[in-house]
Amino acid sequence: MSRYEEDMAVTHALAPRLAYFVAVARHEHVTRAAHELGVPQSTLSRAMVRLEQDLGVTLFARKGRTVALTTAGRTFLASAERSLAEIARAAGSVQQDADPSFGKVAFGFLHTLGPETVPGLIRAFRADHPGVRFSLVQNYGEAMLEKLRAGELDLCLTSPLPDAPDLVARRLDEQRLRLVVPDDHRLATRKRIRLAEAAEETFVTLEPGYGLRRITDDLCAEAGFTPRVAFEGEEAETLRGLVAAGLGVALLPPPAVARPGVVELTVTAPRAVREIGVAWLDGHPDTPPVAEFKKFLLSRRGRLIPELQPGGE
Repeated sequence: MSRYEEDMAVTHALAPRLAYFVAVARHEHVTRAAHELGVPQSTLSRAMVRLEQDLGVTLFARKGRTVALTTAGRTFLASAERSLAEIARAAGSVQQDADPSFGKVAFGFLHTLGPETVPGLIRAFRADHPGVRFSLVQNYGEAMLEKLRAGELDLCLTSPLPDAPDLVARRLDEQRLRLVVPDDHRLATRKRIRLAEAAEETFVTLEPGYGLRRITDDLCAEAGFTPRVAFEGEEAETLRGLVAAGLGVALLPPPAVARPGVVELTVTAPRAVREIGVAWLDGHPDTPPVAEFKKFLLSRRGRLIPELQPGGE
């Protein structure tokens, strides 16, 4: 048996007796401690004897039913009280997080949904659930899915929808992607474009692993070309800045606020959209606030994305 396994075995043996020990130590009387705990005196006495045997240390000096802590007992009492207080804090924390009215939802979402979509969703949800708290995480799709699997997130909005046996995903909406070009570009006077017309352009894109990068590559392949990528980034608005600087073109969702220096063209072929959906870990039990927020998100099918978007039609 390893040292870790030995330590865990000792912990499992000691943990149920800590509250018994603290009660006896505080009362310095087995009968009164047993009455407080609601257990038979004989059970409490045996538990204390077994605790001392497991530790190999005498914790009490006994005189009838009255006991006094030894030096070792006083040292152990301080640690036992801290341990029980930490357990109580942990229990209170998880109970508070699960409270239907004041609990917490750990919610992840794509950076591009942060400026407008997510604040609107939370505002609408909190109109009926004003006490529910949120832990918000912005990240790219694959990173959020790993956080779901690790138990760090309850739900996440992502794109494209994951296809994995351990996850559940539900489509909520779709978002039009546009070809963003510099305002002095040869295509800037156009309103619409077939993506194949940009085959010779230099692209700026998100890094591999981001959902929008995969969608960009797939749409370009459907249009008959592989994009020539000059710059890769981690955030859509940074890409818009690169486009405005004349460093390439990009396929991006509409911005929350129109950015000067670029023109956003509607892509007529292929159909340039990204599906956005909610995902969660299959079989993972929901706390009441998570269940309510999940139900709320599913009720927003087809109207998740704000209808009025800069550059929209």
